[in-house]
Amino acid sequence: MRHHNADSRGPLEYMTGPIKDMIWEDDDLSDSGRRLTRPAIYLLLATVVVVLGLNWPIMATAIESITPIWMGVFRVAGGAAVVITIGALQGKMSVPPRRDLPMIISLAVFRLGAVFVLVFTALQMVPPGRSSVVVWTTSLWTVPIAAVFLGERMSGRRWVGLALGVTGVVVLFEPWSFDWQEPGVALGHALLILAAITNAATAVHIRGHRWTITPLEAIPWQLLGAAIPLVILGFIFEGPPVIDWTPQLVWVVLYQGMLATGIAFWAQIVILRNFSAVSTNLTLMAVPVVGVASSAVLLGEDVTTALAIGLILVIVGVALNLLSDKEAVDDSQPSEVV
Repeated sequence: MRHHNADSRGPLEYMTGPIKDMIWEDDDLSDSGRRLTRPAIYLLLATVVVVLGLNWPIMATAIESITPIWMGVFRVAGGAAVVITIGALQGKMSVPPRRDLPMIISLAVFRLGAVFVLVFTALQMVPPGRSSVVVWTTSLWTVPIAAVFLGERMSGRRWVGLALGVTGVVVLFEPWSFDWQEPGVALGHALLILAAITNAATAVHIRGHRWTITPLEAIPWQLLGAAIPLVILGFIFEGPPVIDWTPQLVWVVLYQGMLATGIAFWAQIVILRNFSAVSTNLTLMAVPVVGVASSAVLLGEDVTTALAIGLILVIVGVALNLLSDKEAVDDSQPSEVV
């Protein structure tokens, strides 16, 4: 619950001197109006890109030891612990009102729970670098979904972006070189596409919703809301978790929950309060690039010609749609959840 104290400043508010000047633009503004300096924004944004990009080979490593649903549980639970701690330190925890509950449930069940399970399952069949590119097609699928359900106009730029992006996905699939007899080849790619479409559908669902609580206050409930059904599904479909814990696996799980979920979600919210949503999302397009590069370096994944061409086509397609979608891009929720 939110407590109204005489001094409700967050821990960063007590900074003084050069460090504070590097972070905040104007010391005279109130806590709610204070803005980060450009260098602070760029540093935070670069950190998010690197953390989420490196997370793809790390997820592939984790899924070798932990089943997909339980990996999802550990990730959302770890993320919830981080954002709850941040919210408590800043005095910004509150119970969501009834009007926000449908959106919180939608984001918890589909954008977090379902997407995580689909991605973790697919990573058992598809290399992480390639997976990072396919999942990044979310912005492509919001275009036809919004056109059908919200009646948004399909401009020429949107059609071109969609066509380029879909072409990039086809190139990534490399159907001409598939061994269709190999189990999981087609299924893994289909699960990644389904994850991207699910993420896109929830993005369209929350458009136009006026939140009563702030994004930082909503995120903990979304993560907790995702953890509950995932725990139930874990026991039903995978049984109690049987894990051979090693120091490396502990660090992998901590990275998943604390950095790639809790810190990354919080950082994106902070960035979106200080930077335009379109500029933020365009910069986050570097995530699959880092994902491909880090998977090649850390896991030895081959960067084929098809993967490189597909990556370029998807990035161009997504960029065109983001630039055409300035008013519809959500500026309150983290856009990159995986």
